[in-house]
Amino acid sequence: MRQKSQKQNRAVQVHPPKSQEEHPPLSMLRDLILESAEAAGKILRQYYRGKLRIEEKPGAGLVTNADFEAQDAIVKILKKALPKFGFLTEEAKPEKARCPGRWVIDPLDGTTNFVHGFPMFCVSIAAEWNGEIIAGTIYHPILKESYLALKGKGATRNSKKIHVSATQKIENSLLTTGFTYQKEKLLQKEMQSFQKLSGIARAVRRPGSAALDLAYTAAGVFDAFWEQNLSPWDVAAGALLVQEAGGQVTNFRGDPFRIEDRAILASNSILHPALLGEISEKRHR
Repeated sequence: MRQKSQKQNRAVQVHPPKSQEEHPPLSMLRDLILESAEAAGKILRQYYRGKLRIEEKPGAGLVTNADFEAQDAIVKILKKALPKFGFLTEEAKPEKARCPGRWVIDPLDGTTNFVHGFPMFCVSIAAEWNGEIIAGTIYHPILKESYLALKGKGATRNSKKIHVSATQKIENSLLTTGFTYQKEKLLQKEMQSFQKLSGIARAVRRPGSAALDLAYTAAGVFDAFWEQNLSPWDVAAGALLVQEAGGQVTNFRGDPFRIEDRAILASNSILHPALLGEISEKRHR
């Protein structure tokens, strides 16, 4: 009996269970992410089409003082309310958590648009618990649109329910995508899918903000979005939005999407198999 007990203990050590600690109420997470996104959005509106300090991140686009100030405003609100949560943000080193919770934050998605005065940019904030995104918001500060998703509760835009489109065929679809900043390494591969789908779909757009692309897919504006070489903060909130709005989100292999994946396909579900067939990794090997 003792030997059996030791084997059981070893099994537990090899496959430790996730923490059984309960996450904060979704209503609390909702209020926090909305408050912090609006605080960041206020800062972005103040700087928009004004004077900025601009730097270039090698292979990763631009960053401005507005990015950093917006991020500081978000972190201040969230850290005060839930100090044990960790942070994964675009403009700072990750902070380890003292609980199963983590915030995944992009204070300004679409910085290049922002710098050039093109009003397609947003704030993206997601709450993760035990490795699962359970709440997320995408805030468009110019239009003052708040997209919100809570796990199992659906998705909204300014408190009104949203749902993915009902488009049945790629030929009738409006698609959206993005291209990498690492042009020499990946752009040619990305253009293969872009050319193929541009020849099939009604139209393909490239607004320049992955988070907004996902929000608009959740709202049924776009029928699908695909892109490679993204980071967790680009997609964490948006992936949940699409799922809670009735859509499907996978990587390019067709596996359920994780925020660590470097490629994403988000759609209205109906078009997913056909789109996956056009952009799958196997097709371009």
